[in-house]
Amino acid sequence: MLFTLLLGASLAGSPLRAQDAPADAPSGYTQVEPTRDGIGKAYMGREIASIMGWQGAQWLERREREREERGSRLLRALDLAPGMTVADIGAGSGYFTRRIAPRVAPGGRVYAVDVQPEMVAMLREVAAEVEDGEVVPVLGGARDPNLEPGSIDLALMVDVYHELEYPAEMLDALVRALKPGGRVVFVEYRAEDDAVPIKPLHKMSERQIRLEAEAHGLAWERTVGSLPQQHVVVFRRAQDP
Repeated sequence: MLFTLLLGASLAGSPLRAQDAPADAPSGYTQVEPTRDGIGKAYMGREIASIMGWQGAQWLERREREREERGSRLLRALDLAPGMTVADIGAGSGYFTRRIAPRVAPGGRVYAVDVQPEMVAMLREVAAEVEDGEVVPVLGGARDPNLEPGSIDLALMVDVYHELEYPAEMLDALVRALKPGGRVVFVEYRAEDDAVPIKPLHKMSERQIRLEAEAHGLAWERTVGSLPQQHVVVFRRAQDP
């Protein structure tokens, strides 16, 4: 997955650590001393993590992933239905793309978005293999997923958001791409839990997710806590009833 986490020993602090404090700059971006797993750029007090390259795609398809992450529970929590249009942002190898496609068929579509051309090439193979449902690979940009305004019912980011180089611009673009009533779903490893064995910059607290999402026209709807190590934080466009 294009922006996916890297495994490592957990060094995360409490949910009230520095990443939960907004930056002073009006844009929300500040330059910081880069840490080992970061890019030296912070958004709303959170250093942005380095991305995982396409060379790690096989790790996304590891056999034990369902046991570790319980992605089947995530799929149930998304409330997918036939005819929906879903954007899998940072789709990577297509792990979730191929599982979402049959759940929105017939009449539905999955835009599998990634910024790495090598990942998009893999997604083309997924699109050709999927028999039940439609998959459309999309080469996205760092600031924009290249989706038409009002084109999607749901944008899903699984272990992706914390690695977006331009999170403010990307969130604004995703909000524009939503249909009325559309949702944006963040799935991130829980920074509140020191027992989650993921490097700190590849985890996010619910508080930080809400801080950033609500600054971009998204209204918190619910948080699903049924996954072993991640939280699923669901938002809708703030102007929608």
